[in-house]
Order: sequence, then C-alpha cells, then structure tokens
Amino acid sequence: MSVLVLGLGNLLMSDDSVGVRAIQRLQSEYQVPEGVTLLDGGTLGLDLLPYIELADTLLIIDALEMQAPPGSLFRLEGDEVPRAFANKLSVHQMGLQDLLAVAELQGYVPQKLVVHGIQAGSIEMKLALSSPVEQAMESLNNAVIDELASWGITLKRAA
Repeated sequence: MSVLVLGLGNLLMSDDSVGVRAIQRLQSEYQVPEGVTLLDGGTLGLDLLPYIELADTLLIIDALEMQAPPGSLFRLEGDEVPRAFANKLSVHQMGLQDLLAVAELQGYVPQKLVVHGIQAGSIEMKLALSSPVEQAMESLNNAVIDELASWGITLKRAA
C-alpha cells in the first residue's frame, strides 16, 4: 500500500497554512514508515498529479470553509471531499478540485480518499494562525495520526 499524506495551504495566508504546518510538524516529530509519504503540497495544484498517481490511499490536510466556528475539526471521506471544496476558501482549492478530476479522468483515483481539516478563522495575509486554529492544531495532528493507525500505519516519535 502506498499512502500519501498531503498538506495544502499558503504559509503567507494565516489559517490557510494549516495543511503545510501539520505536515511540517509530522515530518519533524515522527519517523515515517516505508510506503508512506508526507508531502508539503503548498499551493501546487496540478503539479501534484504525479504524487497522486502513485498513491493507493490519499489523506489530505487543509483549511476548510464549512460554515462552522473557527478551529472546528472535520473528517471527510469519498464523495464528501469534492463537496467540501465547493466553498473555496483559497485559490489552491480550485487546483485541488482540478487535480482530483484529472486524476479520475486518467484512472488514478486513490482507493481511499480522506480529508482532515480545520475551519479557518482568518485567511488574511499574515504568518500567524488565528488563536482558535492554533489551539486546534495538536488535535488535527492527533486525528491524522489516529487515521493512519486505523489503516495499520504507526508513526514513531523521532529520537
């Protein structure tokens, strides 16, 4: 099984950066087993297609617009994923919709697609996360680690 954990977002746009920040934290704090890739996808959009094509399982981490209180956590799977990105929070989410559509057209749809996200509070141009999103980041990372564990993948703390 090939698993891609893909963090999306823009580090310059406050809460939009949660996916990238989550990946950075996982990369710095955990050892990743063979067959699992942690990827900072930033705002690359269609440039991520080669990575999607190699993944049997895709876990996306991103800021979401779910009309919920900032910092609320969400887990979406399968058909829920495209609907979640219909309310575009950021420009890269249009790229994500296109990316998933092109992957499907080319027959490279991952067998399993899950999104873990946080309701953004601010997507202003600033480096810091909003307070509610900052407070939810540890819970987001724990949710990702738990998701991977449910798939039989254990991330070990780095020494």
